[in-house]
Amino acid sequence: MKREIPLLIVGISGFAMLIQYFIPTDWSEFIFTYAQDWVIVIGILALPLGIWSLVKANVEKLKVPGERFYSAVLLIGFLVMVLTGLKRESLEYGTAFMTIFTNVLIPIQATIFSLLAFFIASAAYRAFRARSVLATILLLTAFIIMFRFIPLGPISTVNLSAVAWTLSVPNMAAKRAIMMGIGLGATATAIKIILGIERTYMGHD
Repeated sequence: MKREIPLLIVGISGFAMLIQYFIPTDWSEFIFTYAQDWVIVIGILALPLGIWSLVKANVEKLKVPGERFYSAVLLIGFLVMVLTGLKRESLEYGTAFMTIFTNVLIPIQATIFSLLAFFIASAAYRAFRARSVLATILLLTAFIIMFRFIPLGPISTVNLSAVAWTLSVPNMAAKRAIMMGIGLGATATAIKIILGIERTYMGHD
Protein backbone atom coordinates (compact mmCIF):
# COMPACT_ATOMS: atom_id res chain seq x y z
CA MET A 1 0.00 0.00 0.00
CA LYS A 2 2.95 2.34 0.48
CA ARG A 3 3.45 2.34 -3.28
CA GLU A 4 -0.13 2.04 -4.55
CA ILE A 5 -1.66 4.91 -2.55
CA PRO A 6 0.81 7.60 -3.77
CA LEU A 7 0.44 6.35 -7.35
CA LEU A 8 -3.35 6.51 -7.02
CA ILE A 9 -3.25 10.05 -5.61
CA VAL A 10 -0.91 11.25 -8.36
CA GLY A 11 -2.98 9.54 -11.07
CA ILE A 12 -6.28 11.00 -9.90
CA SER A 13 -4.79 14.48 -9.39
CA GLY A 14 -3.09 14.46 -12.78
CA PHE A 15 -6.22 13.24 -14.54
CA ALA A 16 -8.33 15.91 -12.79
CA MET A 17 -5.91 18.64 -13.87
CA LEU A 18 -5.97 17.24 -17.41
CA ILE A 19 -9.72 17.15 -17.91
CA GLN A 20 -10.29 20.59 -16.40
CA TYR A 21 -8.85 22.08 -19.61
CA PHE A 22 -11.48 20.25 -21.69
CA ILE A 23 -14.45 20.78 -19.33
CA PRO A 24 -14.69 24.55 -18.72
CA THR A 25 -17.11 24.61 -15.78
CA ASP A 26 -17.15 26.46 -12.48
CA TRP A 27 -16.40 23.20 -10.70
CA SER A 28 -13.28 22.47 -12.75
CA GLU A 29 -12.02 26.04 -12.44
CA PHE A 30 -12.51 25.86 -8.66
CA ILE A 31 -10.46 22.65 -8.47
CA PHE A 32 -7.71 24.19 -10.61
CA THR A 33 -7.55 27.35 -8.46
CA TYR A 34 -7.66 25.30 -5.26
CA ALA A 35 -4.82 23.08 -6.51
CA GLN A 36 -2.71 26.14 -7.38
CA ASP A 37 -3.19 27.45 -3.84
CA TRP A 38 -1.94 24.12 -2.49
CA VAL A 39 1.12 24.34 -4.73
CA ILE A 40 1.94 27.71 -3.14
CA VAL A 41 1.43 26.25 0.34
CA ILE A 42 3.68 23.28 -0.42
CA GLY A 43 6.34 25.62 -1.78
CA ILE A 44 6.23 27.74 1.39
CA LEU A 45 6.49 24.62 3.56
CA ALA A 46 9.47 23.45 1.48
CA LEU A 47 11.37 26.69 2.26
CA PRO A 48 12.10 25.81 5.93
CA LEU A 49 13.25 22.38 4.78
CA GLY A 50 15.71 23.97 2.37
CA ILE A 51 16.96 26.36 5.04
CA TRP A 52 17.41 23.50 7.49
CA SER A 53 19.31 21.48 4.89
CA LEU A 54 21.58 24.46 4.12
CA VAL A 55 22.32 25.15 7.78
CA LYS A 56 22.86 21.49 8.62
CA ALA A 57 25.26 20.93 5.70
CA ASN A 58 27.35 23.97 6.59
CA VAL A 59 27.41 23.16 10.29
CA GLU A 60 28.87 19.77 9.37
CA LYS A 61 31.43 21.49 7.13
CA LEU A 62 32.67 23.50 10.11
CA LYS A 63 34.49 20.33 11.17
CA VAL A 64 36.41 20.19 7.87
CA PRO A 65 39.59 22.34 8.02
CA GLY A 66 39.58 23.34 4.34
CA GLU A 67 35.91 24.39 4.23
CA ARG A 68 35.51 25.79 7.74
CA PHE A 69 36.03 29.45 6.84
CA TYR A 70 33.48 29.63 4.01
CA SER A 71 30.83 27.75 5.99
CA ALA A 72 31.33 30.09 8.94
CA VAL A 73 30.95 33.14 6.70
CA LEU A 74 27.76 31.72 5.20
CA LEU A 75 26.21 30.89 8.57
CA ILE A 76 27.14 34.27 10.10
CA GLY A 77 25.77 36.13 7.09
CA PHE A 78 22.59 34.06 7.16
CA LEU A 79 21.99 34.74 10.87
CA VAL A 80 22.76 38.45 10.54
CA MET A 81 20.32 38.91 7.64
CA VAL A 82 17.60 36.94 9.44
CA LEU A 83 17.98 38.84 12.73
CA THR A 84 18.15 42.27 11.11
CA GLY A 85 15.17 41.52 8.85
CA LEU A 86 12.71 40.35 11.49
CA LYS A 87 11.21 43.80 12.05
CA ARG A 88 8.68 45.23 9.64
CA GLU A 89 10.62 48.49 9.46
CA SER A 90 13.73 46.65 8.23
CA LEU A 91 12.85 47.34 4.56
CA GLU A 92 13.05 51.08 5.09
CA TYR A 93 16.11 52.96 3.85
CA GLY A 94 18.85 53.39 6.45
CA THR A 95 18.12 50.31 8.53
CA ALA A 96 20.78 47.68 9.20
CA PHE A 97 19.07 45.19 6.89
CA MET A 98 18.94 47.57 3.91
CA THR A 99 22.46 48.85 4.62
CA ILE A 100 23.87 45.33 4.48
CA PHE A 101 21.75 44.53 1.44
CA THR A 102 22.88 47.65 -0.45
CA ASN A 103 26.55 47.66 0.50
CA VAL A 104 27.29 43.92 0.63
CA LEU A 105 24.80 41.79 -1.28
CA ILE A 106 24.36 43.97 -4.36
CA PRO A 107 28.16 44.40 -4.95
CA ILE A 108 28.59 40.64 -4.52
CA GLN A 109 25.88 39.99 -7.11
CA ALA A 110 27.50 42.49 -9.48
CA THR A 111 30.84 40.74 -9.04
CA ILE A 112 29.33 37.32 -9.73
CA PHE A 113 27.62 38.56 -12.89
CA SER A 114 30.86 40.21 -14.03
CA LEU A 115 32.72 36.92 -13.60
CA LEU A 116 29.89 35.18 -15.44
CA ALA A 117 30.39 37.56 -18.36
CA PHE A 118 34.06 36.55 -18.62
CA PHE A 119 33.12 32.86 -18.48
CA ILE A 120 30.56 33.41 -21.27
CA ALA A 121 33.16 35.24 -23.36
CA SER A 122 35.63 32.39 -22.86
CA ALA A 123 33.01 29.78 -23.79
CA ALA A 124 31.98 31.82 -26.84
CA TYR A 125 35.60 31.98 -27.99
CA ARG A 126 35.83 28.20 -27.90
CA ALA A 127 32.41 27.65 -29.45
CA PHE A 128 32.76 30.17 -32.29
CA ARG A 129 35.79 28.61 -33.93
CA ALA A 130 34.90 28.24 -37.58
CA ARG A 131 35.86 24.60 -37.97
CA SER A 132 32.72 23.63 -39.89
CA VAL A 133 29.90 25.16 -41.90
CA LEU A 134 27.52 25.20 -38.92
CA ALA A 135 30.15 26.80 -36.68
CA THR A 136 30.74 29.47 -39.34
CA ILE A 137 27.01 30.24 -39.53
CA LEU A 138 26.88 30.49 -35.74
CA LEU A 139 29.88 32.82 -35.75
CA LEU A 140 28.42 35.13 -38.40
CA THR A 141 25.04 35.25 -36.65
CA ALA A 142 26.70 36.10 -33.34
CA PHE A 143 28.62 38.94 -34.97
CA ILE A 144 25.43 40.35 -36.51
CA ILE A 145 23.67 40.31 -33.14
CA MET A 146 26.65 41.78 -31.28
CA PHE A 147 27.06 44.60 -33.81
CA ARG A 148 23.49 45.60 -32.96
CA PHE A 149 24.82 47.38 -29.84
CA ILE A 150 27.73 49.11 -31.63
CA PRO A 151 27.07 52.53 -33.25
CA LEU A 152 28.29 52.23 -36.82
CA GLY A 153 26.69 55.29 -38.42
CA PRO A 154 24.91 54.52 -41.72
CA ILE A 155 25.76 50.84 -41.36
CA SER A 156 23.63 50.69 -38.20
CA THR A 157 20.41 50.96 -40.23
CA VAL A 158 21.37 47.97 -42.35
CA ASN A 159 22.52 46.12 -39.28
CA LEU A 160 19.20 46.76 -37.52
CA SER A 161 17.33 45.24 -40.45
CA ALA A 162 19.63 42.20 -40.42
CA VAL A 163 19.16 41.76 -36.67
CA ALA A 164 15.38 42.12 -36.95
CA TRP A 165 15.24 39.52 -39.73
CA THR A 166 17.55 37.14 -37.83
CA LEU A 167 15.45 37.36 -34.66
CA SER A 168 12.06 37.15 -36.37
CA VAL A 169 12.74 34.42 -38.95
CA PRO A 170 15.50 31.83 -38.24
CA ASN A 171 15.69 32.50 -34.50
CA MET A 172 11.91 32.35 -34.10
CA ALA A 173 11.72 29.14 -36.15
CA ALA A 174 14.36 27.47 -33.98
CA LYS A 175 12.70 28.76 -30.79
CA ARG A 176 9.30 27.37 -31.86
CA ALA A 177 10.85 24.02 -32.70
CA ILE A 178 12.50 23.87 -29.28
CA MET A 179 9.24 24.85 -27.54
CA MET A 180 7.34 22.17 -29.49
CA GLY A 181 9.93 19.60 -28.43
CA ILE A 182 9.68 20.72 -24.81
CA GLY A 183 5.88 20.56 -24.97
CA LEU A 184 5.86 17.05 -26.44
CA GLY A 185 8.42 15.87 -23.90
CA ALA A 186 6.48 17.38 -20.99
CA THR A 187 3.25 15.81 -22.28
CA ALA A 188 4.85 12.38 -22.59
CA THR A 189 6.35 12.66 -19.10
CA ALA A 190 3.02 13.78 -17.62
CA ILE A 191 1.19 10.84 -19.22
CA LYS A 192 3.82 8.43 -17.89
CA ILE A 193 3.45 9.90 -14.38
CA ILE A 194 -0.37 9.73 -14.49
CA LEU A 195 -0.31 6.12 -15.67
CA GLY A 196 2.26 5.15 -13.03
CA ILE A 197 5.01 4.30 -15.52
CA GLU A 198 7.35 7.06 -14.30
CA ARG A 199 8.00 6.60 -10.57
CA THR A 200 11.28 8.40 -9.96
CA TYR A 201 9.46 11.07 -7.91
CA MET A 202 8.91 8.37 -5.26
CA GLY A 203 12.65 8.09 -4.68
CA HIS A 204 13.35 5.00 -6.78
CA ASP A 205 13.21 3.79 -10.39
